Order: sequence, then C-alpha cells, then structure tokens
Amino acid sequence: MAQRRTTLERRSGSGQQGFTLLECLISMVVLTFGLVGLLGVVGVAMTATQTSQEDMIAKKLAQETVESIYTARDTANITWSQIQNVGGTGIFVTGFQPINQAGTDGIFGTADDSLAPAQTLTLPGPDGIYGTADDVIQPLTNFTRSIAIATVPNPATGQPYTNLSQLTVTIQYYTPQYRLPKQYVLTSFISQYR
Repeated sequence: MAQRRTTLERRSGSGQQGFTLLECLISMVVLTFGLVGLLGVVGVAMTATQTSQEDMIAKKLAQETVESIYTARDTANITWSQIQNVGGTGIFVTGFQPINQAGTDGIFGTADDSLAPAQTLTLPGPDGIYGTADDVIQPLTNFTRSIAIATVPNPATGQPYTNLSQLTVTIQYYTPQYRLPKQYVLTSFISQYR
C-alpha cells in the first residue's frame, strides 16, 4: 500500500513544474523587443507633439494670405490684372519672402511688405491668460512665404482661362527636430468675379 501511495504522489506531483530558465529568457527577449518598439512609438509621438505648434502656425499663415488676396479682390483694392506675380502687371513678389506684416496696401506678399516689421504671435504668459502684461510675443522669423499665381488652362481648348487663376501659397519653416525645412502648401483658385 505504501508503494502505491508513493506512485500516486509522484504522478500528481509531476504535473506541477515551473518555468525553465530557457523559457524565462525567451519571454524576457520578447518583452524587451515589445518595450523597445513601444519606446520608438513614444519618441515619434513626442516629435509630432513638439512640431504641432509650427504646423498649425504654417497652416494659419497660408490661410491668412489667401484670405488677404480674396479680400483685396472683393473690396476692389486691386484690379484683376494685378493678381499676378511681379513681372507683368502683377504685384505679388515671387520666391520665398520673410513673413512680415502687410504693408500700406494691406495685402500680404507684395513689395511694400519688405518695409513692414515681422509678424508676431502673442501667446499667454505664465498666468495662462491672454491679454495681460506677461504675454509672450514670439516673432515669426522662422517662417517664409511664397505666393505663386498661375493661369489655368481650359481642358477643351488648351488656352488659359482669362478669368480664373490658380493661387498656391507655400509656407516654409524649420523645426529643431528636422534638418530640412518643412513646407505647408495651400492651393486655391481665384476668379475675376466677386
């Protein structure tokens, strides 16, 4: 009877084994790869968070430029023939220019902007309230703007439309995380008609 009991104890005890050292090492390697991958994702998320303010500023600067041109057309501050790049009868400077306040004509991207001061962004100060004495004024010297105005060809005839132009505003800016400049491009169409 004693021998039988020992055999039963061995059988029931043989199913309760722990992890081997090899299994523990394999699980640690798999866990390490997972944590390293997660750390890489966190790094990418941190970079995106740090550049999101510059991305938003670039988007708003491009929208502001397009709206300035539409407003100048709608209020008849400029004629249709002036909504072109410099060279013919146009008033918009070609190439990347500093982001300055609008000059005396009130339109962004024209030659008189070079005499105006740089645009600034006012942020709430340490108290977190906008419009108080501790507000932080940040100049937008990190950004440049290019305005390209092109004719739009008629697909049927191949000739350009006389009352429609393509307006492309490109905002170029640098961020500490990237060596090359980033760009935000806004393309729109503008017609002669209000």
